[in-house]
Amino acid sequence: MKQDKQKKELEIMRHSCEHVLHQAMGELYPGLMRAMGPATEEGFYHDFDYPGKINESDFPKIEKRMKEIIESDLPIIGREISLAEAKEIFKDNPYKIDWLKQIEERGEKITVYWTGEPGKTGSDVDLCRGPHLESTGKIGPFKLLSLAGAYWHGDEKNKMLTRIYGTCFPTQKELDNYLWQIEEAKKRDHRKIGSELDLFSIDDYVGPGLVLWHPKLSVVREEIELYWRKQHRQRGYQYVYTPHVGQDNLWKTSGHLVCFKDGMYPPMAMESKNKDEKTSYYVKPMNCPFHVRIYKSRTRSYKELPIRWCELGSVYRYEESGVLHGMLRVRGFTQDDAHIICREDQFVGEVNEILDFALSLNKDFGFDKLNVYLSTRDPQNKEKYVGEDRIWDLAEKTLKEILDKRKISYQIDAGGAKFYGPAIDLKAVDALSREWQGTTIQLDMNLPSRFGMSYIGEDGKEHLPVMLHRTLLGSMERFVGTLIEHYAGAFPVWLAPIQAIIIPISDKVGQYASSIAEKLKEAEIRVELDSRDERMQAKIRDAETQKIPYMIIVGPKEETENLVNVRIRGEKVLGLLTLEEFIKTIKEDIAKKRQI
Repeated sequence: MKQDKQKKELEIMRHSCEHVLHQAMGELYPGLMRAMGPATEEGFYHDFDYPGKINESDFPKIEKRMKEIIESDLPIIGREISLAEAKEIFKDNPYKIDWLKQIEERGEKITVYWTGEPGKTGSDVDLCRGPHLESTGKIGPFKLLSLAGAYWHGDEKNKMLTRIYGTCFPTQKELDNYLWQIEEAKKRDHRKIGSELDLFSIDDYVGPGLVLWHPKLSVVREEIELYWRKQHRQRGYQYVYTPHVGQDNLWKTSGHLVCFKDGMYPPMAMESKNKDEKTSYYVKPMNCPFHVRIYKSRTRSYKELPIRWCELGSVYRYEESGVLHGMLRVRGFTQDDAHIICREDQFVGEVNEILDFALSLNKDFGFDKLNVYLSTRDPQNKEKYVGEDRIWDLAEKTLKEILDKRKISYQIDAGGAKFYGPAIDLKAVDALSREWQGTTIQLDMNLPSRFGMSYIGEDGKEHLPVMLHRTLLGSMERFVGTLIEHYAGAFPVWLAPIQAIIIPISDKVGQYASSIAEKLKEAEIRVELDSRDERMQAKIRDAETQKIPYMIIVGPKEETENLVNVRIRGEKVLGLLTLEEFIKTIKEDIAKKRQI
């Protein structure tokens, strides 16, 4: 596909630019040893071992030399060489020798790439499998972005190296847009906005990766949950509630203790007066085994299927501290989970209904664009998954046919499947064109057999059902963190913690302002009265800073005429309205989920 071709071409350009960084650093910093560096989704990086200090203030000097190398239009030449030749070339660099040992163990061929003619002055060589551009002159505009520490091979037992990140694009316009996105992303960082607007906190005294929802953000969550429950009721789902812990045998049967143990918290050994009760409990990383056990609590008939059970279930997964990131990567979170148990002749229809549900829900939250992925097994690492190849092949083929029939454009995410089944993943694209994981629809043809699930068919015999695992929002924490960044904290009216604030010009109209506040509360509008002894303009600025959608200014004139003077977030003036007119306006915005 054209998109895949462009992606590959960009990766090759960035990898070539990384080689230019490799050469520039070798020339500018005597005594520096160059480790390794790949192209990445966003650009490239390279790790260096240097006895001195390298700072971001050095970037202009490094970029200047990189530009000179690019403008020299040096050829980039790749060659396959012997292990002996490679060891001779890199004999003074222990990091390259370490890579050579790994290449030798894997039985792979050894290739190196020169920038410049091999052996000539000004050329540089690196160990790399390629491919690369024909010459440095074909590399587009680039920028060094940041500097960080990184352990060799990501192992904290190894030496800490200096990692330089950069990016590269075919045109200056694309680079400028990317740099703008970086700066805008900093402004929208949910951790920064969360602190400024008093939305949430993460307290190391409580535990890393555990979110404390403050009152304002709890309002946002409540609105989301109310919407979520109503939508599920309308689509034939039933709510269930399950415990936070389960015995070890539950997780053995499900396969979690084999395939997901690294992501689970250690077991809690229970001491009981009953000597026969010798077991361990795990806090749940997923809800699905509990839903299976509800299903197995009695005999089921084909007439009951499909069964659709949903749960806002809190789960706990042990994430390494280095990957924790505000609300977006946590250790405790609430999934908007659901499991559909159906017959084989029903699951295609159920998947299509979930897709319709997901598209509608994402649109209501302001995500009109979704990138779709078909998540399949990693063909090189099949031991990570449970179940027979035949079942997996059928499951992957079926999901692919569903997407093809609907003419939904998608990409294959090889290795993105869960250990029990493939999935259709919908990633929301935010205001900065970034992807966020949200909806996942997983076809499971394994857990039903592992747990011995069955239903009595029309023929009076037992049959094996199909199980669909499904989240629409993903985790509540990650989804709300995404919303904060998508809207830069300026939630649409229906989600805003405070929907309107009343700003009296002076104490003389205090009673009138209070009466307006009471009437708005009666109309179920979330309203606050700013009765502080501050100037009106200061109160308006504060309301803008707090990203409150509507400001109601009242003074003697408004009181005399029984009106309100309305301003909309963003310094827009709506003007004088009766209170009834304002209530109608804000109610319409809430009902339409409008972003103002």
